[in-house]
Amino acid sequence: MLALAQSIAAGVVLARLSRGRSRRPALVAVECVEPVSVVIPARDEAARIGPCLNGLAAEAKASVEVIVVIDEADDPTAAVARAAGARVIVAPPLAEGWVGKPWALKQGVDAATHDVVVCLDADVRPKRGLLGALTRELAGADFITCAPRFLCEAPAERFLQASMLASLVYRFGPGDVEDPGRMVANGQCTVTRRSWFLAQGGYEQSIGHMTDDIALARTMVEAGHRVGFRDAADLLDVKMYDSVGEIWREWGRSLGAVDTMGRRELAGDLAVVWLVMALPVLRLVTGRPTRIDRALLALRWAMTAAFGRAFDRRDLGFWLSPLADPATATRLTMSAVRPSLTWRGRTYASAGPRGTAAPSGTSARP
Repeated sequence: MLALAQSIAAGVVLARLSRGRSRRPALVAVECVEPVSVVIPARDEAARIGPCLNGLAAEAKASVEVIVVIDEADDPTAAVARAAGARVIVAPPLAEGWVGKPWALKQGVDAATHDVVVCLDADVRPKRGLLGALTRELAGADFITCAPRFLCEAPAERFLQASMLASLVYRFGPGDVEDPGRMVANGQCTVTRRSWFLAQGGYEQSIGHMTDDIALARTMVEAGHRVGFRDAADLLDVKMYDSVGEIWREWGRSLGAVDTMGRRELAGDLAVVWLVMALPVLRLVTGRPTRIDRALLALRWAMTAAFGRAFDRRDLGFWLSPLADPATATRLTMSAVRPSLTWRGRTYASAGPRGTAAPSGTSARP
């Protein structure tokens, strides 16, 4: 029975991966000529926001408005942003039913003066030409999110992060091949037209979701809107975490995206990751791999090579990342069974499959 289940799961993964034959080309730099408002939500980001603002300053020929939304920051983020020439606004206290990041983004989009709005996380590092490339993509979509290139300092970080990224590909297929039934999104970088977005309800479409980016994308897809995912690895870097421990805790927290899918869908994802990714490695290290295990391991290492451009370096830690798959399956299971309700010092009341999160009124901030 286990062999049959593994074969079925492998077939599901192969069907998803086969869609990669119709992938879109990666974004290339384009000079930005249309006015753009860039919104950056910031909660204690003074130590990380500098490279993001410096990258935006390179868009010298464009009319670029940079808005940094201060979300109850206890550090000098506002001073750093003002020194870089950004417009700083302070988000009001978190409204009932909202999660912090989309609440801050709402304030920034409401305050934007240009119709094209790009939202970036404070830890991304945009390169010149990104804004123009994003603006051009709006000719074929209403709302777009992008995949960056990950910056990792240590091989151990690439070892775990590359495995976690592979689990997303195995669960959803190539992100830039739009599948309405398995929509993936990355809220680190988005672009839309403000007038259209606000007419659809703006960030209220993802109210209460811990995994707000995927929830927002799926809501818009279900409404019949054109939502896209693009490869921006050549134009956008991100330094998300500073250690393996942070990757385990923080990315692992949202890895399951449990509040954006039903229980059956989530159970299916867990089965795929355990049967197709983790089980072959466990059998390999115990010296008992089956024929299908060997085939799945060969596929897994081929997939590692395929998304190598998503990382700044491809060292031993990167190439050995399939060996971290049992750990990734364990973390995904932990995220599904007991979803984290705390993010950036705020604790929310609930988060589960197709559920919502509401502020509980507690806070871990000092």
